[in-house]
Amino acid sequence: MLESEKYKKMQNMKCYAYIVAGVVFQTIIILVFALTVMRIKTPRVRVRSVTVQNLNYNASGAPHFNMTLIMEIAVKNTNFGHFRFENTTANITFGSVVVGRGEIIKSRARARKTKRMNVAVDIVSSSAISDGNDELRTELSSGTLRLAGVARLRGKVTLMKMMKKSKTAEMNCTMTVNLSSHALQDLDCE
Repeated sequence: MLESEKYKKMQNMKCYAYIVAGVVFQTIIILVFALTVMRIKTPRVRVRSVTVQNLNYNASGAPHFNMTLIMEIAVKNTNFGHFRFENTTANITFGSVVVGRGEIIKSRARARKTKRMNVAVDIVSSSAISDGNDELRTELSSGTLRLAGVARLRGKVTLMKMMKKSKTAEMNCTMTVNLSSHALQDLDCE
């Protein structure tokens, strides 16, 4: 009888060891899942390419320029849930003056995908640049024009239809337009 009690104790100890090992294993799995899949990152938004159309400029007299930029904007979502963003405006600036605005319509970047969209922006140098006439004249005379593109996409990342977190993706790009070839010479996004 003593031996059977010893045997039962050993069986119970093995059972407890298996239970503890199972709980530790499940905790590790849940921890890895929480640190990788459930971690919500801010999506990235960039200008991938720009096409220059209808370029018109004058460097002498009253310097001015106007053109249409067709920008391909990409929203890269590295999360395991989709990113739904609201309508926003992409501003194109010369120096610190806004010379063009393009509308980015609300949309959704799917989980672990990149959403691409085209945005048309009419650029017009207006009387707002009157303070920077010398700077504008110098830029236009050099044959290149430096512009910057800025946008903020506000939205929510949704994981498994239950976790929602607000995120703001920011775009900050600089570009140089070659006036003689009517093409983009340099594009750099942070």
